[in-house]
Amino acid sequence: MADMGLDLSGFAELSRDLELLSRAENTRVLREATKAAADMLRDEVRQSAPVRTGKLVRNIVTGGQRSRYKGEVVSGVYIRGTNAAGTNSDNTLKTDDPRNAFYWRFLENGTSKMAPQPFIRPAFDGKADEAADLALSKLSQAIDKVLSG
Repeated sequence: MADMGLDLSGFAELSRDLELLSRAENTRVLREATKAAADMLRDEVRQSAPVRTGKLVRNIVTGGQRSRYKGEVVSGVYIRGTNAAGTNSDNTLKTDDPRNAFYWRFLENGTSKMAPQPFIRPAFDGKADEAADLALSKLSQAIDKVLSG
């Protein structure tokens, strides 16, 4: 997975509201907001991905990770068929497994004999601001919902 992130820090009003929530509510609210933004980016990447058999598009998914830091929530878009380090193919999957789209990196970056057909970076660059706005709006909606009810 490429190392791309959206920085949503610096929003004093939202951070004050988040402090009013319990830790469990805080984590749930943050997880919902980041998942919504990741889903938006996933849909954009799927739309711009080259389709031949449909295997690549089916293997573009969102996922969350546990963070080492308290109060931090991580969600992202990744392509199945990559090992945990994100550097190579997942050796536990066979190449004809429908969950293994290891070849995405050849399309994205190209090879010595094939020109690149980037689809991840342009999708991220085009929708990053919209995804951040969506995450902030979902965050404020969820905070209002928890605080009001």
